[in-house]
Amino acid sequence: MASTIETAIRSAVTGGVMTLAKVNRALASNRPNPFTQGIHTPMAAELTLEDLPVTGTIPAQLDGRYLRIGPNPIDPQPGGHWFTGDGMVHGLRIEGGKALWYRNRWTRSADVSQALGEAPIPSPRGDTSIVNTNVLGHAGRTWALTEAGVAPIELGETLESIAYNAFDGTLQHSFTAHPHLDPLTGELHAICYKGTEQNKVWHTVVTAEGEVRREEPIAVEHGPSIHDCAITARYVIVLDLPVTFSMRALIGGARFPYKWNPQHRARVGLLPREGRGDEIIWCDVDPCYVFHVANAYDAPDGTVILDVAAHTSMFAESAVGPDSPHSAFERWTIVPAAGRVTRTVVDDNPQEFPRPDERLFGQPYRYAYAMALNEGTTFLPASHLIKHDLKTGTRQIHEFGADRYPGEFVFVPAHADAGEDEGWLIGLVVNYPAETTDLVIIDAARFEAEPVASVRIPHRVPPGFHGNWVASA
Repeated sequence: MASTIETAIRSAVTGGVMTLAKVNRALASNRPNPFTQGIHTPMAAELTLEDLPVTGTIPAQLDGRYLRIGPNPIDPQPGGHWFTGDGMVHGLRIEGGKALWYRNRWTRSADVSQALGEAPIPSPRGDTSIVNTNVLGHAGRTWALTEAGVAPIELGETLESIAYNAFDGTLQHSFTAHPHLDPLTGELHAICYKGTEQNKVWHTVVTAEGEVRREEPIAVEHGPSIHDCAITARYVIVLDLPVTFSMRALIGGARFPYKWNPQHRARVGLLPREGRGDEIIWCDVDPCYVFHVANAYDAPDGTVILDVAAHTSMFAESAVGPDSPHSAFERWTIVPAAGRVTRTVVDDNPQEFPRPDERLFGQPYRYAYAMALNEGTTFLPASHLIKHDLKTGTRQIHEFGADRYPGEFVFVPAHADAGEDEGWLIGLVVNYPAETTDLVIIDAARFEAEPVASVRIPHRVPPGFHGNWVASA
């Protein structure tokens, strides 16, 4: 435990660093930011639209809400970073073949509440920061999530922010923007990091009832930014890759102070699911960065299969958003006995947001769906989605047409016992010239065919991060 003197010195240094960072942030405030312009121009108001027009036929089995979140600065300023914009949730309520409503609501950070002239939402442990990265349903409640130390914000059925909620006080440390549900247990698994802790991350488990039952520390170095994780029957997979906390970036005024760090050892950790942090098996991998995992599972030969969207590097140059030179869909074979990872390119076309039928998360599976990227752009999607058949090694394309840009799509099974591609893919597609957006529903088994239905939103929803389907109870 640090002595009183050590604590005082650390507090003084931290205060001085933050003061200097604030000064440099102001000096950098005239830096152009493409993530507040063009297709990314933020929405300026909260809307409620009812009985939206539908093309085609919405499957009668769909009863719930499609939710999607992303950055939407309430006061767009130059010099910011895409990842640190105020959060906004968009939602559509689907029932009985109709689109009953669309709503968009800012998540109520302290700054957003102040800007809107509202009292701050409750925050039992003092969280006040932006929540903008993921939104999902768990334990009968709706959670808006971010990472690096902030508790989730619990949302109501109509997307109002209720409170910062650390799972009813059971979360002691940080949480993540990207937990994964184990469909066999109903628990959420997460690897969580905190901006002020450079030497540890946590494996955190949230029960099916919505309470944290495990926060196991894992020793790391340099403060790695770990956005995603994976599970298998035996392991939790930790992606300790060379994007780490940068004091130089922080002092220079960066709002997201994480940079590409070639000196950081790139490795993948296999933590026994109920094991201690010091039981983790570290396996070296060639340097790269992974935001998102498709799936993982244990192979019969004792290796672990991990499918990811891998970037050549990340945050090496840009101070405002992702700057990967290239990405590809890869299969990683992790060999715990040898402590190494073999990377195999499945599809070299740039892509992101890979997702499976999540009833098979942590288990052998066949299909993955991904959003294509435009090479060399600031994370701008291309005009199509990709379906990977990992059994045959083939892929299919769903093309939306020129100037139409999809986001992440989620698979929704047609019924509880449906086959792996027996269901629908659901997501938002922006028609940029028309300044409109469609919620598009695709038959996953007829992936290249015309959508079975689309719901017209009469404005542009800026590209964002994660979306999920939350079925009605």
